[in-house]
Amino acid sequence: MAQILDGTPVRAQILASLKPRIEGLRRPPGLAVLLVGHNPASEIYVRNKIKACAELGIYSELLTPPESITTEELLETIEDLNRRADIDGILVQVPLPAQVDSRRVLEAVAPDKDADGFHPLNVGHLVAGRPGPRACTPAGIIELLKYYRVGIEGRRAVVLGRSDIVGKPMAFMLLHENATVTICHSRTSNLVEECRRADILVAAMGRPALVTSEYIAPGATVIDVGMNRITDLVEATRLGKAAEFERKGTALVGDVNPVDVARVASAYTPVPRGVGPLTIAMLMANTVALAERRACSA
Repeated sequence: MAQILDGTPVRAQILASLKPRIEGLRRPPGLAVLLVGHNPASEIYVRNKIKACAELGIYSELLTPPESITTEELLETIEDLNRRADIDGILVQVPLPAQVDSRRVLEAVAPDKDADGFHPLNVGHLVAGRPGPRACTPAGIIELLKYYRVGIEGRRAVVLGRSDIVGKPMAFMLLHENATVTICHSRTSNLVEECRRADILVAAMGRPALVTSEYIAPGATVIDVGMNRITDLVEATRLGKAAEFERKGTALVGDVNPVDVARVASAYTPVPRGVGPLTIAMLMANTVALAERRACSA
């Protein structure tokens, strides 16, 4: 039977390790979160991030500009946060409204306050293997693999997806752990064959249940980053999610077919409770590390 790689105990271990580090600082770490408009999914994510801060003793400040805000106005807000001594980390919740230049806004965050690890300077640090904040979801996946003692060194890893948030940083983090890494995407030729070569397959395409048994080598470890909402009962039933659909009227499924992965893989992350719990945990870890660096340089 395939091993289920539950992210919940990994999150608990990460957060427990942060508490003594927070207590050792002269003041609580400070995290500012910018939430523009009223995107329901973003509001849930931000609420969970603020809750995690409160539980750890991290000072959090939520800023909620109106959806009509301009790029220039948002840049002014970020510059104010860059100057504040009590704020160690800044997080801009995406997506931003259409009229806002998202790239300019994200790059305006000071690199030494970049809690998400998205600034080009910190991406460069990742590529070069230098210290710095790391993209939270891929960093959490590395922690999960280590927690469950899934060997990475010398293994063949395939990352399915090339986003700046997950796919690209995931590939570099696996490379730094001495895996042999291939990045696949929607234009990859022979996609199924490429995926079947993987000892470790990370699926981050944003397409529900795309990865079926034909993509998975028997005995592979499969990491499912996807979070997709199914609204059709027939589809939910096919994917083994009928009971959830009957309770909620929808069902949550990742980028991997949950029936197939349980049958073929040696280990896999479930959806939910797999990768999801780790993203916020690594955001907290980034915030604490940024506070420690600022304390050392003060």
